[in-house]
Parts: sequence; structure tokens; C-alpha cells
Amino acid sequence: MFLARIAGAVVAAAKHPTLNGCRFLIAERLEADGSTQAEPILVVDWMGAANGSTVMVSTDGDIARARFGNTTPARLVVVGIVDRVQRPAIVGSGAT
Repeated sequence: MFLARIAGAVVAAAKHPTLNGCRFLIAERLEADGSTQAEPILVVDWMGAANGSTVMVSTDGDIARARFGNTTPARLVVVGIVDRVQRPAIVGSGAT
């Protein structure tokens, strides 16, 4: 599981029948410092994530299969919309 920022949506004229009613979103995986990886990924969303939202993405295909059936080709699924990220303070960082 990892955090990602939603950067857009994809419209599919045709898709696997198990994914009817789902949205496909473009997501940028977030690093620990809040920066994004260079290459965007495609995720399946039924939570209603908006453009610019920070989301939790599961890489476990079992979640997709439980929701859409055993024949679904989906693996990366939005499983939560993040309200805020709280990072712990780093002790002994030398900052004054």
C-alpha cells in the first residue's frame, strides 16, 4: 500500500465487464518527503477521489477480486481518501 496524488482521469470507451461503474484515475505515487515519482500510474476508484486528492492505493489484487470478481484484471485500487498526513519530528536533525 502507498500514498498517491490524483492527477487526472481516464475515460475508456470499452473496458472489462467487471469494471463497469468504476472510474480510472491517473495517480502519482508519493515519496516520504512528499515529492512524486516520475511515472504516473493508473488506479481503479470507487471511493470518489477528486483531482488533487491524496489517496491510499492498495497493490493487493485480492481487494479488486473481492469487489469485482475473480476474473477482474484490476490490481491497483484506491482504498481510502486521506484527510491529512502527519509526519513525526526528526530528533537530532541538527536544525536550530
